[in-house]
Amino acid sequence: MNKSSEKRVRYGILALLFFGTTINYIDRQVIGLLKPTLEKEFNWTETDYSNIVMAFSAAYAIGLMGFGRWIDKIGTKLGYSVSVFFWSIAAVAHAFAKSTLGFGLARVGLGVAEAGNFPAAIKSVAEWFPKKERALATGIFNSGANVGAVVAPIMVPAILGAYGWQEAFVITGAIGFIWLIFWWKFYETPARHKKISKEEFDYIHSDNEVVSETEVPVKWIELFKIKQTWAFIFGKLLTDPVWWFFLFWLPSYFSETFNLDLKKPSLPLVIVYTATTIGSIGGGFLSSYLIKKGWNVQKARKTTMFIIALCVLPIMLAQFTKNIWIAVGLISFAAAAHQAWSANIFTTVSDYFPKKDISSVIGIGGMAGSVGGILFPLAIGIILDHYKLLGNISAGYNIIFIICGSAYLLAWIVMHFLTSKKS
Repeated sequence: MNKSSEKRVRYGILALLFFGTTINYIDRQVIGLLKPTLEKEFNWTETDYSNIVMAFSAAYAIGLMGFGRWIDKIGTKLGYSVSVFFWSIAAVAHAFAKSTLGFGLARVGLGVAEAGNFPAAIKSVAEWFPKKERALATGIFNSGANVGAVVAPIMVPAILGAYGWQEAFVITGAIGFIWLIFWWKFYETPARHKKISKEEFDYIHSDNEVVSETEVPVKWIELFKIKQTWAFIFGKLLTDPVWWFFLFWLPSYFSETFNLDLKKPSLPLVIVYTATTIGSIGGGFLSSYLIKKGWNVQKARKTTMFIIALCVLPIMLAQFTKNIWIAVGLISFAAAAHQAWSANIFTTVSDYFPKKDISSVIGIGGMAGSVGGILFPLAIGIILDHYKLLGNISAGYNIIFIICGSAYLLAWIVMHFLTSKKS
């Protein structure tokens, strides 16, 4: 088999998914980096900011439910296009907000539209990659989230210093329109793509999965009767809020605990989010490697996810250090583990469900993760406001790190029993 022709098209598709996810995370992270500036401009309290974060989370949850099912019906090309078009408009709209409510409304628009990214991207991976490569492919495109999180702390302060906070939203928001041109021009499913070779087509479909353009998706409500759906729901519900904490509160943590100046490019944040890129690809690589070595698919995924869950535990030690670089190391390790977990938990959906139902299940589980993302920031806001009044905000962050450290083992235990043969 010609290896170059075997890989050429699907890895081009993977590059599009990677950059789409990168832009998705740049746009959602801008407000976290501008928080110190905006809270002075609009007199925000921690609770005000929590409400804005929750507005995004709630909208994202609703959007996932809708986009997941909708993409299964209309396909990845159109579904992803609609998502990127509207989230780019919403991202730019932040620049025109004149009040806390205005930011809340812009976050609602961004949350609903950005919800299409993962249902579309995971379904695209299932369309273009065999099972033994899906976790690695997911890890690679999912690392775009981390790259976005690395680029944003460099790009946003630079734009803020040169122009202002409004321009930071406009410039980052406009990038999505450029991506959209490439996606519309180059994406098709393997059956319709004109440049795919027969060798690559056969390799993609080497799992002998049932593939039919006329296959009807399982009724949405029927998906809730399947235990694997609940395994994905609980896995996302318990662990997604941790990632949302890393995205939206970490800049404030370093600023308030270690006096990090967020008006300048932030090396600690760059290191943390760079580590997540390694974790995302490494986590996807590990389970794919085990499968290629002959392991059963489920055994490979579960073993990998258990190792990853153990890797998050050291973040609890962050409360004992006064050294910013030790804290950066502990948080980087945990954040990398989260993305390794993410690459595998997303892939479990295509392990258990046919391609026609993947976006629907991703949407349902993503919605559960977003519900956790709504409740957790609410708790964070209350905890941090309480300890800020006591003059010891570090104690508040310590409690949060303990919760983050234990979430993954609990999620793994729940998922293991819901997907075991006995269940």
